[in-house]
Amino acid sequence: MKKSLIFAAILAVMAGFSSCSLKNDVSFGENDLIGTWQENGKEAFMRFTSEKADTEYKYGYEWDEAEDIFPEDLIKYGNGWFKWKLVKADLTQIHLMDNGGAEIPKVYTVTKLTDTDLQFKDEFEVTHNYKKVVNSK
Repeated sequence: MKKSLIFAAILAVMAGFSSCSLKNDVSFGENDLIGTWQENGKEAFMRFTSEKADTEYKYGYEWDEAEDIFPEDLIKYGNGWFKWKLVKADLTQIHLMDNGGAEIPKVYTVTKLTDTDLQFKDEFEVTHNYKKVVNSK
């Protein structure tokens, strides 16, 4: 009886550790983000570049053609631009602003990243889906 209780306790502890580690083991590669992504069903785009912003972050920018905003309309490192990094499944974007140099951070959880698909959730659990634009390295 005593051995059964010890064995059951060990199994319970192991199950607890394995369920915790599965959540944290999800990892995606930064290089897979490089390129241009279009939000599904919209004319909204994000481009992740490999250009270094500093030791931790790279630059990216976004635009919305439905609002007549195109990449050439953006002021480099101003509105529409962001710094980004990906650590495991945490995508951090620091949005840059023209007025006063404000930087607005947002952290997303990447749930899918393939050659063609990007999916992430924001802090409100809203899912954002993107398709990679062909030939966009």
